[in-house]
Amino acid sequence: MFSAAHAHAAAPNEGVKIQINDKLVNFPEGQPVVDTHSQLQVPNRPLMESLGYQVSWSQEDREVRVTMKKGDQTLVLKTGDTFILVNGKKVEVNSMIGMEQGSVYIPLRFVSETLGNKVQWDEENQLAIVDADGKYHAPAWYKAKKQDTMLQFAKDYLGVPYKWGGETPVGFDCSGFIRYVFTHNRGIDLPRTSTEMYDSAGVAVAYPSPGDLVFFSKSGTSHVGIYMGDGQFISATSSHGVRIDSLASPYWSNRYIGAKSI
Repeated sequence: MFSAAHAHAAAPNEGVKIQINDKLVNFPEGQPVVDTHSQLQVPNRPLMESLGYQVSWSQEDREVRVTMKKGDQTLVLKTGDTFILVNGKKVEVNSMIGMEQGSVYIPLRFVSETLGNKVQWDEENQLAIVDADGKYHAPAWYKAKKQDTMLQFAKDYLGVPYKWGGETPVGFDCSGFIRYVFTHNRGIDLPRTSTEMYDSAGVAVAYPSPGDLVFFSKSGTSHVGIYMGDGQFISATSSHGVRIDSLASPYWSNRYIGAKSI
């Protein structure tokens, strides 16, 4: 709709989310980005409306003028400027106010430094939490853990046929499948056989957690899989290829010998 002549985004930062008090901010168009000055820039309308401001805009030639009102406070900004008017007083924002994908962006630091809202940065979840009510707020969203990513990676190979000695998606044996998942998803080089994995890899655990290895035996360690949670595990079986089974099934429960965390 508008020219992107003043767009200041250097690259999308898709992992960053914004939270106001206990609620995530929904950005239906543009997403938070990091500009060339390493500042987190946020689409103005969703952010300010989540903070309780009434937002209106008008077009002035190629620029966009945005007015935000809340109580006795009025904020005015215009694309191409490097400041925001706060009740008529200029507040510098140290970067040009620009547009990208139809959204006007402002630096998140303006919310903390000028509007006085404390901003918590959750590094693990790449989440900026704005405490607009002055209280501490726990994250409303948690980034998928590494084991969750690994489990999804493993599930992508459901149905791959069994192949004795197989270590590629053309065909896997049980330990070849485990080695492939851990090497390509977590950069971990495990021993080649299920027996060697059971004897020398990781740490034995009484109860498996998602991502742990589970082992089975008929006469010596003969099978290995990855625990998925809820009593299920994924493995390359000689009868059905890569599939998900239950630890509680009569066949596997009678052969289960333990679990190890890698």
